[in-house]
Amino acid sequence: MGIARNIARIFTWWDGQTFATQFWTWRKGERVGEDAGGNIFYRNADDSRRWVIFNGEAEASKVAPEWHGWLHRTWDEPPTEVPLLKQPWEKPHLPNLTGTPQAYAPAGSLRRADPQPKSDYEAWTPE
Repeated sequence: MGIARNIARIFTWWDGQTFATQFWTWRKGERVGEDAGGNIFYRNADDSRRWVIFNGEAEASKVAPEWHGWLHRTWDEPPTEVPLLKQPWEKPHLPNLTGTPQAYAPAGSLRRADPQPKSDYEAWTPE
């Protein structure tokens, strides 16, 4: 399993960092912080590049809003230095759940676990 995993790391990026990214991070990266999901954020010495090493699958929606703003230069200081103020009405960050069992299913959806009342729709049939 170890050899196959290392070979996969040469060619794939969607389930962790590749060897090239690991090498670049080792040589040029300065660790800035980590979010609640275990994603680790880096920048280079002159702050011209910022990047994230995902914990598991590389899914952009797993990046919390405060780190997203830092990665995309909405603000200069990382949340480890200047925490983002949270409003009391804000909900905790969730990644995109589309395609997972936790995805939103509206009332009447066949994917809902609880039975819903039948629709009042009546199909038209020609006479």
